[in-house]
Amino acid sequence: MVLSKEEFNKYIAILKKELKPAMGCTEPIAIAYSTAKAKKILNNVPDSINIKCSSNIIKNADGVTVPNSGKLKGIETAAILGALGGNSEKELEVLTDVTKQDVIKTKKLLNTNYCNVELLESKAKLHIKAYAYYEDEKVMVEMLNEHTNIVKIIKDDKLIFEKDAKLISEDESKKNKKYMSVKKIIEFANNVDIKEVSDIIKRQIKYNLEISNEGISNDYGLNVGSTILESKKDSIEAILKGYSAAASDARMSGSLLPVVINSGSGNQGITVSIPVIKYAEYLNIGNDKLIRSLIISNLISIYIKGKIGILSAYCGAVSAAAGSGAAFTYLSGGGYKEISDTITNTLGNTSGILCDGAKPSCAAKIASSIDSAILAHKLTMANKSFGPNEGIIKDNIEDSINVIGKIADKGMNNIDKEILKAMLNDNK
Repeated sequence: MVLSKEEFNKYIAILKKELKPAMGCTEPIAIAYSTAKAKKILNNVPDSINIKCSSNIIKNADGVTVPNSGKLKGIETAAILGALGGNSEKELEVLTDVTKQDVIKTKKLLNTNYCNVELLESKAKLHIKAYAYYEDEKVMVEMLNEHTNIVKIIKDDKLIFEKDAKLISEDESKKNKKYMSVKKIIEFANNVDIKEVSDIIKRQIKYNLEISNEGISNDYGLNVGSTILESKKDSIEAILKGYSAAASDARMSGSLLPVVINSGSGNQGITVSIPVIKYAEYLNIGNDKLIRSLIISNLISIYIKGKIGILSAYCGAVSAAAGSGAAFTYLSGGGYKEISDTITNTLGNTSGILCDGAKPSCAAKIASSIDSAILAHKLTMANKSFGPNEGIIKDNIEDSINVIGKIADKGMNNIDKEILKAMLNDNK
């Protein structure tokens, strides 16, 4: 298979678009970004704010520590901090410039009616409407389908910005990846000029290793990563799982260090990168091969997640681990068949892990997903793979990925609703 120049450019564009730095969990950061944008339009810190969020945003933002907040959690914290000290020019690093005074004021405002949060009934999984008020002025900022995708701004009942409806008609993560396939991803990784993508991948290596080391060295969350490493220090399996989980420990519990994300998620960005980097170190693999393996890991994850949708009851660590498992096999000399078998073996094992919001326990789910990818890789290298029609597995990798997407995107909608009810203590 030979990719056209247009296809090469599309894959490069996807990597540039998807592999961006983000501080903290992307859902509360999206909320902070929306209120920071509203503040900028008002040209004043709002007197009050109202946030309407889709159910998946509430699920993923309610229980996670907001970075630069003094270890505060939740939607209100993100919204208020964004409105007080957020810099919308920095997008997913919107809270970088927050001051101690901003945090002190946020703590005080959390005990008032300054910020009101409501459920936004929407077909979109990622949907936010931020309303900000200052004296007799008001602004509404609407975000849809992506964490920085502002589609509408209204000031004082006048429309001042709106994206073309055609551009927001469906989830971007699905629309722009319909032409992807496992075979094309491998072809791209093998033949792309390294210079075209090295800066993107090297930034991912640098940032994600830094937060991994931060999680190992300091006390964050449940210390899942360091606990794994303490139990089996010399085991490569423990290294792959431990260093990855440690990065999530830090990220979920308020570290100020950014993560280079994948598919809109820092935890997925960690899962596709840290284990691959550590496995390449273990195998003493050169830099060019490492970069190509990370291209495979990132794009496989983006491809599968594009079928699932950006937010779902399906844990994104699993689809990301399918990417890192594919990279393990690529680093070990595997080609299309072997890489496909590793993806199959991963998805056929741990596709039942639920996403019940962003929180410290995500680190453990990352470790479990990577454990599945390691097993999948070992089975592949022993020339073993789950066969067609074993449960959800189909005759070829593309059909298997399509099935996973349908289960996660359509079949798990009711599960998502029940998870949110449980999280909100609604037992009706």
